[in-house]
Amino acid sequence: MEYRNIAIIAHVDHGKTTLVDALLKQSWVFKEYEDVGTCVMDSNDQEKERWITIYAKNTAVSYEWIKINILDTPWHADFWSEVERVLRMVDSVCLVVDAYEWPMPQTRFVLKKSLELGLRPIVVINKIDKPTARPDEVVDMVFDLFVTLWATNEQLDFPVVYTIARDWIAIINLEDERKDIEPLFKTILEHVPTAPSDSSKPFRMQIANLAYDNYIWRMWIWRVYEWKIKVGQTVTVIGNDWVKRVGKIGKLFTTLGLARIDTQEADTWDVVTISGIPDIYVWETISTDSEAEAMPSITIDEPTLRMEFLVNDSPFAGREWKLVTSRNIRERLEKELEVNVWLKIDLDSADNRFIVSGRWELHLSVLIESMRREWFELQVGCPQVIFKEINWKKQEPIENVVINVPEEFSWVVIEKMGKRKGVMKDLKSENWIAYMEFDVPTRWLLGYKSIFIIDTKWYGIIYSSFSHYDDYKWPIEKRDVGSQISGEHGIAMAYSLWKLQERWPILIEPTTEIYEWMIIWEHLKWWDLTVNPTKNKQLTNIRASGSDEAINLIPIRRMTLEDALDYIKEDEYVEVTPSSIRLRKKYLTENDRKKYERKS
Repeated sequence: MEYRNIAIIAHVDHGKTTLVDALLKQSWVFKEYEDVGTCVMDSNDQEKERWITIYAKNTAVSYEWIKINILDTPWHADFWSEVERVLRMVDSVCLVVDAYEWPMPQTRFVLKKSLELGLRPIVVINKIDKPTARPDEVVDMVFDLFVTLWATNEQLDFPVVYTIARDWIAIINLEDERKDIEPLFKTILEHVPTAPSDSSKPFRMQIANLAYDNYIWRMWIWRVYEWKIKVGQTVTVIGNDWVKRVGKIGKLFTTLGLARIDTQEADTWDVVTISGIPDIYVWETISTDSEAEAMPSITIDEPTLRMEFLVNDSPFAGREWKLVTSRNIRERLEKELEVNVWLKIDLDSADNRFIVSGRWELHLSVLIESMRREWFELQVGCPQVIFKEINWKKQEPIENVVINVPEEFSWVVIEKMGKRKGVMKDLKSENWIAYMEFDVPTRWLLGYKSIFIIDTKWYGIIYSSFSHYDDYKWPIEKRDVGSQISGEHGIAMAYSLWKLQERWPILIEPTTEIYEWMIIWEHLKWWDLTVNPTKNKQLTNIRASGSDEAINLIPIRRMTLEDALDYIKEDEYVEVTPSSIRLRKKYLTENDRKKYERKS
C-alpha cells in the first residue's frame, strides 16, 4: 500500500480542525448512523471546553487505495513542542489561512519549522464564503511570508486550494464549481511525495508521543522509518542516555478514521501505535538491529515561565480530597514529564514545593486543571519569567504580540502597550478595525489579558508568541491595586459585603466560608487592606425606613484558573482543589507577614 503523511497547521480559528472533519467525513470513514459532531479530533475534555487543540493527534483516511495519515496539530504557542514533534513524522503540511486575516504569529512559527525541515507546504485558503474574504490578497501575503522565511524556489512554488471546510467544499480556482472536498484530496496525492520503502535496512523508529490505555498501559506513537515491524519481535531500545536495553513488541495498531485497528505488522512510513515496553520514553530509538545508532533528538526551545507547585497548607487543606501530599504531587509531575517534553520540573526542591517551568500561562494552567480534575489538591505561586545571562548580560524573553481591535479602542491599547515597554512594529487599519503588532517583554504581558478585555469591552483579540531574548528592562509591579484580605475565620455575610463592595469588585459570594488572610476582593488603592467580611447586621425590634436599607449586591467577578494566575502577585498563592479556586496570601499570620515585609 502507498502512504501519504501530512500535518494540518494553522493559526487559531482559521479552520484547521474543521478541515480535518471535512476530510474524514468526505472519505466516509464514519457509518451513516454515527453522529460524530464537529471538531471530532478535539477529544480531550479541556479541548472541548476551551474550543482549542491542545494535543497533537493522528488519524487516517483511505482515498483511491492510498492511505493518507493526517496529523492535527495545536495552534497555541504554549503547545509548540507538540507541533515540532509531529513535523518529523510527515512529508508535507497543509497551511490553513483565513481568507480575510493574514498569517498570524503562530502561523509564522509553524511554517518556519516546516520550511527548515525541507517540507513543501500546500496552502489552503479557508472561509472563502466570508463577505469580507479577500483570498487573492491573502495568497500574496502568504507568499511574502514564505520569502521572509527564506523558502527555497521549490517551496515558493506552492499549490493553493480554496476551501469552505464547514461545508466540505474545496476548489482549485475561485470560478470552479463548489461540490465537495475532493480537489484537496487530489492536490494531496499530487504534491505530497510517496513514502519510499527500503527493505534492505532493519526496522527502526523513534518515539514522538506517548499514550495510555487502562488495559495495555503505555503505548508509543511514531511512523516506521525503515523496513517493517511485526508483533512479537524482539527489539533494542536506545535510551536518551545512550544505554541500550531489550524489549518485545506486544501489540501493534494502525489508524483509520477515529478507530484504532489491531494488526500484526506495519509497513515503512505508516504511523503506528505500539505497546509492550513499559519503560519507553519520548525521543528513544527502537530497532531490530542491536548495533543500530540512535536517531537525532529534536531540539525544543527552552521554557520561558516558571511557577511554584506546593502542598496546600491553608486551613481548608484536605477537606475536598485526599491527594494532597508532596508524594502525590511528585508522582503526578513525574508522570507528566514522560509525555510533556517542553515541561521542566525541579523535583529536588525543599519545603514540599516543586519549581515547574513551561512555555506560558496556558501551558501550565492546563497541567494544573488536569491535576485538579484528577482529584489533586495543591497551591501554586505567581508565574515568573525565566531570565538568561547572555554575553554577561541579563536578558529576558520578548513576545511578538498581534492585536486586532475596533479603531475606537486603538488609542487605549497603544497607551497600555507603551507603558509595558512595547515597541510597535506595524499598524494598519481596514474596515474600521485596527491591526497592531508589538514586541513586548514577557513579564509586562503577565496579567494584561484581563485589563485588555475590560479596555476593549470584549471586542479585542490578542495573540502572542515567543520572539527572542533581549536586554533586561527594569523591575515592574504586576498590578497597581492591592487586595482586600479577610482578617477573620467564618462565613461571609451579605451585610458586610454590601458595605465593602464600594471599594472594588467582589470575588466571593455571601455564605462563602473564608479563613484569615484569604483574598476576598481587590482594593482600589495600591496597598492591601484587612477587613472583616463576617460581621452581620445587629438586629433590634425597632424598624425605620432610614436604617432598614435594602442590601443590593453587585454581581461578583467569577475568576477562572487563568484569571487567578493572572491576578496574583509574588506574595500570593492560588489554592486549587477539585471544587474550589481560592486566592490567599503566602503568609497566614501577622508575624509571618511582618517578617516577609522586613525582608523585602
